[in-house]
Formats: sequence, C-alpha cells, structure tokens
Amino acid sequence: MAKPFASSTDLGEKRQSFEVLAEGVYALTAEGDPNVGAIEGEDFLVCFEALATPVAAGEWLAKLREHTAKPIRYLVLSHYHAVRVLGASAFGADVIVTHDRTRALIAERGAEDWASEYARMPRLFKEPASIPGLTWPTATFSDTFTIDLGGGRGDLVLAHCGRGHTEGDLVAWLPRQRIMFAGDLVESQAALYTGDAFHRDWSASTLDRVAAFGARTLVGGRGAVARGEEEVAAAIAQTRHFLAVMLREVGAAREAGGTLRDAFAATHRALEPRYGSWPIFEHCLPFNVSRLWDELDGVERPRIWTAERDREVWEQLQS
Repeated sequence: MAKPFASSTDLGEKRQSFEVLAEGVYALTAEGDPNVGAIEGEDFLVCFEALATPVAAGEWLAKLREHTAKPIRYLVLSHYHAVRVLGASAFGADVIVTHDRTRALIAERGAEDWASEYARMPRLFKEPASIPGLTWPTATFSDTFTIDLGGGRGDLVLAHCGRGHTEGDLVAWLPRQRIMFAGDLVESQAALYTGDAFHRDWSASTLDRVAAFGARTLVGGRGAVARGEEEVAAAIAQTRHFLAVMLREVGAAREAGGTLRDAFAATHRALEPRYGSWPIFEHCLPFNVSRLWDELDGVERPRIWTAERDREVWEQLQS
C-alpha cells in the first residue's frame, strides 16, 4: 500500500517549547517542526529563521514579545527553503541576511520550492494567503558576517561552513556564550532532509568546521536543543552517521548495478531501526536517496524540486 504523500497527513499540532538559552538568547522548538531563535542586542533584536508564513511567524513573535520589546533589526535566514523564509514579512526587520548562494537559489528555484514544500508540509503553512511573495535578502556575504550586539554583549558571527544541506547554509555563532544556531546543517533527534544536499562535503569538511567552533549549546534545524558538549557532539555525530549510511548504501547499490529503487530499499533498511520513529524520516528519505543517486552519478548541483517531480519520485519509491 502506498504511504501518504510526504507530510500531507501530518496535521496534528505540535507542542512548542520556548527556551531561554542564556540571558537574551531564545529558541522555540516544536517536536520536530522547524526551530527558530532570537538574540538580544543592546537596543535591537536579531531573529533567526522566519517560518513558513507571516501568520506562523506572528505566533512565534507573540511569544518572544513576552520577554523583550526591542525592535528587530536583523532577520537571519540559514538557507532558502520555503518553510524557513516565507514568513519574513511579519518581522519588519531592517536587514534580512543570507549567504550569497542562498540569494542565488531563491532567484533560481524559490518559486518552485514554495510550491513543492506547500504540498509536502501543508500544516506548516498557516494561512498561506498571508505570504506576500518570495523573501529576498537585503544583505549577503560569502564567508562571515559579524553583528556587534553592543553594550558589551559581544558579537554574533554568521559563518558559511561549506556546502551541506544546501549550497548556501550559514550558522549563527555567539562566541561569548558558546551558543550556535546551526540551521539544518545539524539535527538533534530528527531525521535529515538531503534533497538539495552535497552529501560528501556535508558529512566531512562542513561538519568538521561546525564541530570546530566548540559549541556548548546547539540549536539544530529541528529537534531538541543540544545542551552541553556531550549532547552537541552527539547531535553532530548523529548527523554525520545518517549521511555516512546513505553514502554507503546508495554507493553499494550503484556499484552492484542496482536501481534507484534498490538503493532506496537498502538505505531504508539500514536507517529505519535507528531513525525510523524520528520526525519526517519517511517523508524525507525518497527525496534524499534521489538526490544522492544523482550526486554519485555526477550531477553536481541538485535538480530543482517541483510539485510534479515530488509526486513522481514518491510514487516510484514509496508505493
């Protein structure tokens, strides 16, 4: 029997947890839904991620406003995916910051990604008519972007650690508190989405650079906040292991002359015992394996996901 498409039947509300990670540093997690955060400067706020619609973002901002009334100067977007960026208009930020490649990806495939993710994850798009259009950054960078928080609060450093979940992922790093917002480069007790990924870079040099920061608190793209060096190391190791298993199983299927469907079945068997009960595992895996198959076949940049292509891949692999 075919499985329900992606997360189309995941319609139940998730329990949200508002967490104060340090003085003036906040995160909102929600049982595997996209995580968001905020950092107080002396007289302004930096918000991290925008959620899928202005209405969804407004609910997060209402919780944040119970703790601070400072105006939002910066909105930082870790990458281009619709569920991370389309709620940006709710913030009224003076500056929207992304990596250079994220801006290019929005131009190249932002509209297609919007349609794709809306069909895959309809619950996250609360009142989609509230979305005014694609979100465009007003400031971009290639290596690092430093925000002086003022008032002796230190810096917030945005850094590109290499190709990973997408071409343009960034992390937000608070050196003084040793807190990192890692976006979808790291997940903590949540399955990975790798449909737009560079698996070999991500599993090696990119995660090496993330680990080298030495974070003591890490907010991944989904899942629980990792607290303490052991939990941070475990979240990074879990992410690396997921990628390594995918590379091993898809690579072995190709070398044996198998098909994409063979590769999917082998990868599912290898990952399901450990990760099968985690959020979005079944949703993501067909798209993950399809992208990795292409990558190992020499397709350097991910093909654009459209709503039509999503359905084709799902029917091929999850039916």
